[in-house]
Amino acid sequence: MKIRRYRETDFKGVLDTINDAARAYEGHIPADCYHTPYMTDSYLASEIDDGVEFWCTENEGRITGVMGIQDRGELFLIRHAYIRTSIRRSGVGSRLLKKLLEHSTLPFLIGTWKGAPWAVDFYQKHGFETVTEEEKELLLRTYWDLPERQVETSHVLGDAVFLDSPILEKIRNKSFR
Repeated sequence: MKIRRYRETDFKGVLDTINDAARAYEGHIPADCYHTPYMTDSYLASEIDDGVEFWCTENEGRITGVMGIQDRGELFLIRHAYIRTSIRRSGVGSRLLKKLLEHSTLPFLIGTWKGAPWAVDFYQKHGFETVTEEEKELLLRTYWDLPERQVETSHVLGDAVFLDSPILEKIRNKSFR
């Protein structure tokens, strides 16, 4: 298995991987938030245009895992982390996350669905901690561009650097932005 940056020729493989893996959400996230396909061509293209830098795992020429990183100035967001159903729980997600965390010494945040406890557990296993509901809402509204319904049904976790950062302190003191 090879981990590498996304290339334009990976577009279909990335989209297929995301839509395969996202089937796990069916019945776990609100029905009004789950649709097929989970991610469209145009949405993936807009995420790339918005600065999400994807990394891929490749096995025998096939994309098997995808994880994005988005630079938000004072911190990074982990975006769109998906592993093909056929290889889930094989360590691919852990290797991808480790690679992205090596990208910077800045804080990292991850947002995921409240209805996906397996995702929350994955990030907690890697040292991320859940922020409070109030902090979550401020962070989602500041660093992500999400519909209100997704803000309501999301969960945000920060890495150890974020938890010790002045960003979190500003939020806690309600002096953020």
